[in-house]
This record gives sequence, structure tokens and C-alpha cells, in this order.
Amino acid sequence: MKLKTRVFDLRNGKYQHLVDLARTMEVSQDLIYRVRKGERGIHERFIVGAIKAFPGYKLDDLFYISED
Repeated sequence: MKLKTRVFDLRNGKYQHLVDLARTMEVSQDLIYRVRKGERGIHERFIVGAIKAFPGYKLDDLFYISED
């Protein structure tokens, strides 16, 4: 099982560019791009950043478990 995110789907309209999302999440742009491409796993810093960027959402809205 693998932890996946809906952050990239939810950003449309609120964060036009991934750079803006990274800045709001207080993570590096490199981390954002690597997680999006599946080259990097989701860890605590990314989760905390997602909560900062999307305060109106629950963890279940932002993340899910995949059988991949």
C-alpha cells in the first residue's frame, strides 16, 4: 500500500502554479515536483504543508491509500 495525495487536483483555481503551492506549503519546489511525478514518497513535512495550504479540508480529503 502507498499513501497518495489529491493536493494536485485540489490546487486548481487556488494555486495557479506549483511554485505558489510549494511556497504556501513551506516545502521546496523540488519536493512538490518529485511527489507529483511519483519519484518521492509523501512524508510528514508534505502532509503538514498540505494542511497549511488547504485548511478547510480533512486529511481524508487530501490523502488516500492506494493498493499500488
